[in-house]
Amino acid sequence: MTSKQRAYLMSLASKLNPVFQIGKSSLTPEITEAIGECFHNNELIKVAVLKNCMDDPRAIAETVAERTHSQVVQVIGKKIVLYKPDKDKPKIELPK
Repeated sequence: MTSKQRAYLMSLASKLNPVFQIGKSSLTPEITEAIGECFHNNELIKVAVLKNCMDDPRAIAETVAERTHSQVVQVIGKKIVLYKPDKDKPKIELPK
């Protein structure tokens, strides 16, 4: 992913509300599975890491991206933005 594409996705993500919250129990298999299923409807997802989660948000983002075959767009503070294009009909067209 180029820096121009990443900047475009970040601009789209700024309008999104977090769809998932990762709390005290950190990253469970159920949350990972739910995030993976969410990619069936959305290509761009924002996840919030709550204050009571002791794990590093960047490490959580990398783990989720690896398990869901998505890409980490950005991690700012305790917010994670993930992107996974739809294989059949991509809704988001990235700049070249």
